[in-house]
Amino acid sequence: MNKLHTINAEDLQSRTYEPTHFLADELIPEGLHILAGAPKIGKSWLALWLCLCVSQGQPLWNFATTQGEVLYLSLEDSFQRIQTRLFDLTEDAPPTLHFAIMADTLRHGLEQQIEQFLAEHPTTKLVVIDTLQRVRSAGGDSNLYANDYQDVGLLKQLADKRHIAILLIHHLRKLHDDDPMNMISGSTGLSGAADSTFVLQKNSRLANIASLHCTGRDIPDRTLKLEFGEEDHVWKLLEDSKTCSGASKISTLQLTKLLSELLRADPEYLGSPSALSAKIDPDGALGITPKKVTRLVRESVAALRESGILADTYRSNGKRWISLKRADSADFPTVKKNRHDRPCGYAERPIARREARVAAVCGFLPRQPSACAMA
Repeated sequence: MNKLHTINAEDLQSRTYEPTHFLADELIPEGLHILAGAPKIGKSWLALWLCLCVSQGQPLWNFATTQGEVLYLSLEDSFQRIQTRLFDLTEDAPPTLHFAIMADTLRHGLEQQIEQFLAEHPTTKLVVIDTLQRVRSAGGDSNLYANDYQDVGLLKQLADKRHIAILLIHHLRKLHDDDPMNMISGSTGLSGAADSTFVLQKNSRLANIASLHCTGRDIPDRTLKLEFGEEDHVWKLLEDSKTCSGASKISTLQLTKLLSELLRADPEYLGSPSALSAKIDPDGALGITPKKVTRLVRESVAALRESGILADTYRSNGKRWISLKRADSADFPTVKKNRHDRPCGYAERPIARREARVAAVCGFLPRQPSACAMA
């Protein structure tokens, strides 16, 4: 029996982890994802266009993408059909988008085939498997949920290990449900093991308008209203429920501008989340609450560093503090994780000095740093 490795809530909040990396900002993070829809609804057109966007570094609708190589396992098509679709979508297909029309199944070579491709193409960011059913073995355990969870779990492990996104194209069952996520063919083990799930749904088969329902662990729930172009075969964005609802998210760029303005008069800042939110959003128009500003700063540590702002959040004497420092980029080494999941650079500023600054602000003696903080 292995002993449980635990961490208390206070220490967990004090750690800084590398932020989630997105293939398409706020929509597709690294990990395992499912795109489901009825047969012939246009899933493959959407997947192929996504592949083109990522391989060329072009935006996916309003979502910026991270450019990289792409592997598309189009297991229900021929190279001739793929060529025809490519010509319909673009006149200039990139060499960074790769296709295969045959592959082994899960547990019988597929994982090794993908690993081999990734070794030969280390800049790969996305793997699309069209369709999931083509890489699953027949039969097996009679427990459908266990089978579904294990199959998707194998691909999720691979995605997490190699820091890529894997998109599985899948079908919907015919039985209607008010919740589109419940219409995914198979058991809830599929969506349970996936990081994100996307369901493409039309009101009628002949309609060109569809809704893309999006939900996931690292993305906000949203519905994208799309229109399929009969001429160019591209799904165009008509409406985003997150935008229409008035919901807003402060971008890293906005946060950087706000903090840069704050540090223009004084290159260093130390204060509570409440004080910082009051300084950068005094009238509350941006909705930056104390809790929200802490999360925004923590999620933007790497991006802020690239803009010449060293940011840190921590607890001292029972209170949470946010520290900001403006400096030339030369003062900041490239962010990378050390063994304590903190970006390198945090250890460069001793805990004792940080505590002393808090003491100077608040007028109390700094406590001795814990063994965990000094490790």
